[in-house]
Amino acid sequence: MRLSSYFSYSSRDGRIAHRRPPKNHHQNPTQETYSTTLLPLHNPPQLTRKPAEPPSLPATIFNAFDYLINTFIDPPLKPSLDPRYVLSDNFAPVDELLPTECQVVEGSLPPSLDGAYIRNGPNPQFLPRGPYHLFDGDGMLHAIRISRGKATLCSRYVKTYKYKVESEKGFPVIPNVFSGFNGLSASAAQFNPINGIGLANTSLALIGGRLYALGESDLPYSVKVDPNGEIHTLGRHDFDGQLMMSMTAHPKTDAQTGETFAFRYGPVPPFLTLFRINANGEKQPDVPIFSMTSPSFLHDFAITKKYAIFNEIQIGMNPLELMAGGSPVAANPGKVPRIGVIPRYAKDESEMRWFEVPGFNIIHAINAWDEDEGNSIVMVAPNILSVEHTLERMDLVHASMEKVKIDLRTGTVSRHPLSTRNLDFGVINPAFVGKKHNGSPVVRGGCFGGEPFFVAREPNNPNAEEDDGYVVTYVHNENTGESRFLVMDARSPSLEIIAAVRLPRRVPYGFHGLFVRDTDLNRL
Repeated sequence: MRLSSYFSYSSRDGRIAHRRPPKNHHQNPTQETYSTTLLPLHNPPQLTRKPAEPPSLPATIFNAFDYLINTFIDPPLKPSLDPRYVLSDNFAPVDELLPTECQVVEGSLPPSLDGAYIRNGPNPQFLPRGPYHLFDGDGMLHAIRISRGKATLCSRYVKTYKYKVESEKGFPVIPNVFSGFNGLSASAAQFNPINGIGLANTSLALIGGRLYALGESDLPYSVKVDPNGEIHTLGRHDFDGQLMMSMTAHPKTDAQTGETFAFRYGPVPPFLTLFRINANGEKQPDVPIFSMTSPSFLHDFAITKKYAIFNEIQIGMNPLELMAGGSPVAANPGKVPRIGVIPRYAKDESEMRWFEVPGFNIIHAINAWDEDEGNSIVMVAPNILSVEHTLERMDLVHASMEKVKIDLRTGTVSRHPLSTRNLDFGVINPAFVGKKHNGSPVVRGGCFGGEPFFVAREPNNPNAEEDDGYVVTYVHNENTGESRFLVMDARSPSLEIIAAVRLPRRVPYGFHGLFVRDTDLNRL
């Protein structure tokens, strides 16, 4: 049996609502980030942050008043927005870590893993004063650099414009979006939104020979990992002025053509815009799609060799509520989900077709491909069965893996369940994006982890089997406080461990990661 699809969900099926509160959570509003509890291996070098400039008198008064309101007068009522729960256990943030050598405690690291596995995720620079949603943390990259059987871990913030401004001030300046624009500082007037408001906290992508940290509320941030394992932020990237606004955190790259397909969505028409970037990293013209008649929450999409596929789900953007200080997204149970199909090289939206698929709500797409000589498309994705809980009660969210087939000649939509387990963050061999892949979902028990990644053993071998490679990921043992980097045999039904690397300190649960080979790292 091929084991080409690997699925997991970030720690305890996403249960964050009933964790124990961290100690000393009532802090001074200008206090630094959480300190890191180090594992008893050795003391990895930490970074000393330069002293922040003294806050102005208006900022001091405003921050103190904001702290008083959020802590004593109007504290968060929802567990999903209470930082004492959201940032507990291994969701708690860590400080930056200089490149630190790791210990291989089991097996050995194979030569085909020379490169870097990098995982992105939210890691708030400062303790939240009031309501805080998991999605609102500053982006931090955790990169394990592998070379000749040795490994080095480095953790660095993506140096976004928001991060730099707040680092200089010494306290939060820009309000959190998903928790309802709370925490507006008096210093926000000194923040220029033209320079970007994003967190770059969601994923990474290698596009046109550049490595990017992505978050869908802003432009990409170009980053690199050097031979010593150090992570550098090179800056915000607009593709020579061709990308004027944000882009998805889940672009899709066709391994055969080298092209990357992407989109952006927003609260004003056109609510959806498709575009592509050629193999040389040059952005092509936008294709606005006006047939999406309301602003939907579009986090991910899929491509085939012929089409781009979008899902209009029951979670929509709520601009009026956003301006009133509420959440930017909300569920609409009365809305019928639709799948939109458009040729991926379309010049305009004239060939866009929509198909109603009741009850089909997806946040992430695993893959899609063409069948029946291009007359049908198939998509595999986890369907959120409890969409009303997606942002409020993540512990109640259940995602069931489904395969959906659309006959483009008749418009018939058929659905087949693949797994009833609660599965998300699914990955495949990246070489099979947009074409049919084989296999069954596989989950490894034991420590809690997040999204895995598939690394081919022979990436340049066109005859290699789809599952001839390794599954890599970070895992965390909440009983011992230890984090490890695991390398598993993708062909093994039990995902046999090939190598285990004990990390010098814990790596918090995050979002999406990427493995970048030495050959690509050296070209950055």
